[in-house]
Amino acid sequence: MPSSPPRYPRDFRGHGPTPPDAQWPGGARIAISIVLNYEEGGENNLLHGDAQSEAFLSDIAGAAPWPGQRHWNMESLYDYGARAGFWRLHRLFTERRLPVTVFGVTSALARNPEQVAAMQAAGWEIASHGLKWVDHRDMSEDMERAQIAESFRLHAEVTGQPPQGWYTGRCSMNTVRLTAETRKLSWISDTYDDDLPYWRELGDHDQLVIPYTLEANDMRFATAPGYITGEQFFQYLKDSFDTLYAEGQHGRAKMFSIGLHNRLIGRPGKVAGLKRFLDYAQGHDGVWFPRRIDIARHWAKTHPHRRIERPSQIDRARFVARFGGIFEHSPWIAERAHDLELGPAHDSAVGLHSALARMFRSATPDERLGVLRAHPDLAGKLAAAKRLTPESTAEQASAALDALTDAERDRFAQLNTDYVARHGFPFIIAVRDHTKACILAAFTTRIANDTPTEFTTACAQVERIALLRLKDILP
Repeated sequence: MPSSPPRYPRDFRGHGPTPPDAQWPGGARIAISIVLNYEEGGENNLLHGDAQSEAFLSDIAGAAPWPGQRHWNMESLYDYGARAGFWRLHRLFTERRLPVTVFGVTSALARNPEQVAAMQAAGWEIASHGLKWVDHRDMSEDMERAQIAESFRLHAEVTGQPPQGWYTGRCSMNTVRLTAETRKLSWISDTYDDDLPYWRELGDHDQLVIPYTLEANDMRFATAPGYITGEQFFQYLKDSFDTLYAEGQHGRAKMFSIGLHNRLIGRPGKVAGLKRFLDYAQGHDGVWFPRRIDIARHWAKTHPHRRIERPSQIDRARFVARFGGIFEHSPWIAERAHDLELGPAHDSAVGLHSALARMFRSATPDERLGVLRAHPDLAGKLAAAKRLTPESTAEQASAALDALTDAERDRFAQLNTDYVARHGFPFIIAVRDHTKACILAAFTTRIANDTPTEFTTACAQVERIALLRLKDILP
């Protein structure tokens, strides 16, 4: 059995060079998603059955876990988030009537009933932040799957309904797949790779992803390089807002996530920067403050997922059947391209063209010459006999080469004969880029070139023709 060709899973293309118009409600130029991470009571702690104390995201400089011991100072800082920081932020957002999405660690929610009640009374969305605020990177797949299932169960028990959204944060390579495979979530956010939502295909399931942020995030008060003053946080949020807001006036509206933590931004000196930013953003028209579930519902309605046949995912026979004619009568190029390290980046016209062109360019001179000779003469005998490929027929018709006068036909016939006699292969040009007059002018000019120069020119035109053909059938 032949081995499967290599496939590269990372998606560097995303929405591509022309992302969709978000079409936010009311024509908003920007959607600002305020996220409050609720982790107090779910962090690493011997009381929670963990082997060590917490060491992540606090005001203790250089904190390290204490194996087998509780860490009073660390616990006290987390406690501040629940006891004081949360209520300061709750007043801030409710007084301004700003909706919030809570990333709630399920075990922390269970230990903080008054805060949960306040979230619900305010109409905030309570999404899942995992069962515990711990690293998942070393968990077995079965263990992580079990923790996800328990988080769903406990979340529904504590809040009255299961979560519709999910963000683990300290995730493993399996987290996104495992959460999506539950098929219970309207959105997941364990990515940081875009300014807009997008869909991921997992088997026959289409999962909406709403990317999150680690930079417009108060966690930078506890990491280096990071923010020291509330003013620095304000300035970064303002600069991000200004950039995205300006882009939004050109039909390129984006989403702006802001990540917050009770024990960090909830401190008086830090929250001042957040207040300044909210004043600034609320002073602009065309700003939408949705919960993430609101974004998910809007995106699912406005931009429902549409599946395409992805070149990187189809077998060799189908790949060659579909793309073997992109380079005229040269299916061997597609056969070789299928063995490359293909991935999502090759599921577009430009991406797949790159793979096919690489195989054409790396072929022997004789193989490339064979591709040139596979092309028909322009307005030649094959065209007259209607024996061109469908692609060549359409291309020649686009420049009206199927409707020549007798004199024009004779002129093309003579040029074809003279060109082949001089260079040993047909004159090749991407006719869809040119008018009939331009083609004739190029024919007359190029026939006088030396053959090595013309070989290079013809190969470049073959690649151009291939790209135009792919653009007819792929995004």
